[in-house]
Amino acid sequence: MWLRVCALKSRPLLVLFDHGTPKGLVRTLVGHTVHTAQSRGWDTLSNGELLNAAEEAGFDLLLTTDRRIRYQQNLKTRRIALVVLTGSTKWSLVRQHADRIGLPVAAALSSARNLF
Repeated sequence: MWLRVCALKSRPLLVLFDHGTPKGLVRTLVGHTVHTAQSRGWDTLSNGELLNAAEEAGFDLLLTTDRRIRYQQNLKTRRIALVVLTGSTKWSLVRQHADRIGLPVAAALSSARNLF
């Protein structure tokens, strides 16, 4: 799992799941507000457009399965934090590691420093 957590305030996060993120992960993000790109009508946007839309809407974190996003986008100027899931996105496998996936979100809440 690759992550980039930017300076986030200690408050519940507004989290966006991209189209490949297993929806069952919402259970690991108790206390946060989670939306899917599809529910926002953003499931057909390119990565850059999705990041722009998410930032404009006030999202704090994007949970994505797109491993290429960090190579395709200039993330240094982004305000949104990213957690990129690697490996299988099959829920029966992902749920075994759900607590580990929730750790970067917890780190974003407890720390205002950058993690790369």
